[in-house]
Amino acid sequence: MNLALKLCVTYYVVFMAQLSITAVLVLSNEIEDYYPDERDALMQLRDFVNSTSDLHGNWTGPPCINNLSRYVGIACSNWHVTSLVLEGIQITGSLPPQAFLQNLTHLSKLSFRNNSIYGPLPNLTNLLNIEFLFLSHNRFSGSIPSEYTRLPKLSQLELQENDLGGGIPAFDQQTLTVFNVSYNRLEGPIPDTDVLQRFPKSSYDNNSDLCGRPLGIQCPAPPPNPAPAPSPLPTPSNHKNKGPLQLWSIVLIVAAAVLVPLFVMLAVFLCRRRKQHGKEAKRDQPAGEVLAEGGRKKRHWSESTEDPERTVELEFLDKDRPVFDLDDLLRASAEVMGKGKIGTTYKALLELGPAVAVKRVKDMNGLSKKEFIQQMQLIGKMSKHENLVEIISFYYSKEEKLVIFEFVPDGDLFELLHENRGVGRVPLNWVTRLSIIKDIAKGLNFLHQSLPSHKVPHANLKSSNVLIMKRDNQNYQSKLTDFGFLPLLPSRRSSQKLAVGKVPEFSQGKKLTHKADVYCFGIIVLEVITGKIPGQISGGIENKLVIDDLSDWVRTVVNNDWSTDILDMEILGAKEGHDEMLKLTEIALECTDMAPERRPKMSEVLRRIEDIILHQTSEGTESLN
Repeated sequence: MNLALKLCVTYYVVFMAQLSITAVLVLSNEIEDYYPDERDALMQLRDFVNSTSDLHGNWTGPPCINNLSRYVGIACSNWHVTSLVLEGIQITGSLPPQAFLQNLTHLSKLSFRNNSIYGPLPNLTNLLNIEFLFLSHNRFSGSIPSEYTRLPKLSQLELQENDLGGGIPAFDQQTLTVFNVSYNRLEGPIPDTDVLQRFPKSSYDNNSDLCGRPLGIQCPAPPPNPAPAPSPLPTPSNHKNKGPLQLWSIVLIVAAAVLVPLFVMLAVFLCRRRKQHGKEAKRDQPAGEVLAEGGRKKRHWSESTEDPERTVELEFLDKDRPVFDLDDLLRASAEVMGKGKIGTTYKALLELGPAVAVKRVKDMNGLSKKEFIQQMQLIGKMSKHENLVEIISFYYSKEEKLVIFEFVPDGDLFELLHENRGVGRVPLNWVTRLSIIKDIAKGLNFLHQSLPSHKVPHANLKSSNVLIMKRDNQNYQSKLTDFGFLPLLPSRRSSQKLAVGKVPEFSQGKKLTHKADVYCFGIIVLEVITGKIPGQISGGIENKLVIDDLSDWVRTVVNNDWSTDILDMEILGAKEGHDEMLKLTEIALECTDMAPERRPKMSEVLRRIEDIILHQTSEGTESLN
């Protein structure tokens, strides 16, 4: 009997082991063989170039696991690679030959910005879903492939600061809103398509042999056609009939030669008088509120005219947006979006082109033109990141300073978390909150890596400065704004107005570092998890709990083993996510440690958040299996 029992147990153990091994092999094969052509394309790139990022150590295994990737620079959707972004990691060498990307057919974004890649531009055959193509600041040579004009969804193309030659292909995709080929060796006329003609001079600058209307350079006239064969001499009767006609022709030509210059001079004089009169009228008009159509109050800003240092026009930061100038901006009606500690932000409705956001900054009148321009150019170059609000241009005068941003339409994180709570509100679920937190961490980590000279790269990080772009349902993209202004403020007292003024070391009079940003990030994470508003607000907010020190309150609750009591009621019911929420709470409390040196770096914070998301997705995949 014992022997039979032992045999049964042995058989059962062997059977289960074989079953487990089979299941692992099946799952492993399914993952390894899932879209292997996409993985092969990435392996070609990995093995062909060198960089400061350890692609050989990082790019192993399957590139995508459902909607996530552990590959650096890779984003995924439904197991497909949708984004390949390798920026500023000192990639050297040329790209793999032929169309090595042709199997990444779901790719919508490709960026190799700020590297040292040489050789021809990549072949994008089959990449019909590409929207964003950023290959600027490299050493690409050769011509721009004509196939790029056949990418139907292409929205933004940046090829500036390379070594490209030849002519510009006839881009005519109506989807194209950003285009830059400046600082190359391009030649010939800019094609006369509606799309290419609408981009500004800055899109084509510094190509010595390029000509066309956007540059204001007239192209050489084509060589004349061969002269026609001389007509036969007229008969005497014909010559007699044409004698008077030739005399009147001479009279008319002489009269035109005298009168036409006079008319031209008169027209120029009248145009200048009209333009000067318009400027004087605009100069005399005070800034203030004007009533627009429908009774809605809107606001204009006035132009400062007495400052000799003022910029005559808007200074654009190498952005290729629908063209507008200072006069267009001054004419635009604008409604107030918000009044912050360092200025008022308006939504400006231009007569032509999309709306833009304009911040009218204050407390910076002591700045020289050079200081302001240098700082704007520095942070403007950084603002191209997908999780930062792009700075389009700026304006300087002694009394008036404007910063023009892209307009982000769907409000901010503070409104998303706290507005319209109660009956009828669609709860903000845990997955969405975690995705927003990851976006914030990515944007802040990029600032910390890109602005090492700034002691506090953002310095004004709070939920109202996290702008939201709604994609579909509860799928959001987050963008940070109001970053990089700390060096422009005249004193520590002025800095107190920013979010950095609330970190412990500020009140203690200690030196500020990038760890002050980490503290502010931790407060935002706690705000997202708890649904509570940090900081004292006089009078309170109806139906909202206002916490004076949010991190202290969370520590107290967690230390008393009431961990789930900190969770926002809207996500308390999502029991399967409690472990991830508490792990994130632990990260947030480390970020808000009183001692800056004990707070983690943002790169470590981002890695840990990505691990939480990956673990959550893996568990979801296992439960489905």
